[in-house]
Amino acid sequence: MRMNYSKFNKVEAIPEAASMIETFRAIGYSLETAIADIIDNSISANAKNIHINRLWRGGKSVITIKDDGDGMNGNELIQAMRPGTQNPLSDRSENDLGRFGLGLKTASFSQCRKLSVLSKRKGYIPVFWAWDLDYVAKSKRWELIQWMPEEFLNELDNMQSGTLVVWTDLDRILPLQTAETDENAKRKFSASLDKVKNHIAMTFHRFIEEKAIKIFWNEHEIEAWNPFCTNENKTQIRETEYINGGAIMKGYVLPHKNNFSTEQAYKKAEGINGYPAMQGFYVYRGKRLLLAGDWLGLFRKEEHYKLVRIQIDLPNKLDTVWQIDIKKSKAYPPIVCREQLGSYAKRVRNIGSEVYRHRGKILKQRAGEDFQPLWLEKKKDNKWSFVVNRKHLIIQDLKSLAKEKPEQAIEKLLNFLEETIPTKTIYINEAQGEETQTPPFSNVDPNLIKDVLVLMYNNQIAQGKTPAQAKALLKTQEPFNNYEGLIEEL
Repeated sequence: MRMNYSKFNKVEAIPEAASMIETFRAIGYSLETAIADIIDNSISANAKNIHINRLWRGGKSVITIKDDGDGMNGNELIQAMRPGTQNPLSDRSENDLGRFGLGLKTASFSQCRKLSVLSKRKGYIPVFWAWDLDYVAKSKRWELIQWMPEEFLNELDNMQSGTLVVWTDLDRILPLQTAETDENAKRKFSASLDKVKNHIAMTFHRFIEEKAIKIFWNEHEIEAWNPFCTNENKTQIRETEYINGGAIMKGYVLPHKNNFSTEQAYKKAEGINGYPAMQGFYVYRGKRLLLAGDWLGLFRKEEHYKLVRIQIDLPNKLDTVWQIDIKKSKAYPPIVCREQLGSYAKRVRNIGSEVYRHRGKILKQRAGEDFQPLWLEKKKDNKWSFVVNRKHLIIQDLKSLAKEKPEQAIEKLLNFLEETIPTKTIYINEAQGEETQTPPFSNVDPNLIKDVLVLMYNNQIAQGKTPAQAKALLKTQEPFNNYEGLIEEL
């Protein structure tokens, strides 16, 4: 039913400026996601070169992001500086990386108290405006001031078009009273900015690889970091699958460490947080990475799936359906897609688990002979255990050796068993929620246990122990400590 609003009284409820901006500051950007949001604007403005610079001056340090994109004239810049300049429900071009019209402002406010923007559209003179949060708190008004640090006023003079974003009073990065001579603060500042560099290399790797843009870090070009290691010959690329609504999914299983081209390549591929943390889905929108290494609530991160990474490409028309947040760092797949995502991921995860389990080796039948593992896995009624493969060639050879040199044969057998215990498979079974191993000798004829106990008992008596002492000793020997009843019958 349509309401007739003309019959109602009205009153403006304009949000209080300082309080609202403090709310914007609390959205939860990190330094790296904030700078990535500014780069999004540069890409949407058709920039080809983006320069990020940091100037260490203690509490007066400065961060700048400059591009050679389309730039803005005076009215366009004022519009861009207004919070909420874009309806998130409106249709957008495929290369538009924004959504809410808040990125420039909220990303900047999350890191600094003064946001200054200098912009130049082709054929126009450069224009600049600034948000000064101290002025807003004092005036309590939604007012820009026409201010720019003097040292940057001529930054765009030699360019046809472009935009410069300047962050000063970086109160969320370091205390404003920090002395320029504070070496500890300087190291922390540098470390936090280095993390930004790695984040940019990952987030915009497809743009960089396609040479659509160049991003410079203190005048050094940033090299792309591709999470899927497509340049490695042993990377397994799985089939493409289409997801309801127009999204596309493709799985990758990275090589085992043994099969990487170089140790350096293996180290680089682990990414920002290491292999276990970087497993999972990688969600992209418009070639821009939104979410890296997350199973989207479908699975836990586990060691034996650390080589699995699955790419998902979303058109920006699915922003609302996938609940893309303001920071563009979270995504939540709709319920109708979750079963398909889980089914596809399970198939890729199984392959990744095999690569992890067998150190990347492919076990093939050769010359009509079956592969013979030293340990065989047995499973019955959700109980699993491992037994030595009696058909293995080494067991046959050691039996022959035992006839002449029993002590040497036993020692070699023990060494081989110690070196080949299937620890990775045991770990995987436990992590997947399988039941605990079958207790020792639970499936063995009790007469065999008795025979071994009698042999050990008689040996102890022969060595001078009393029956009570021999039985007490046997009760301390694993796995016979589980069979005290049989020991007491000796």
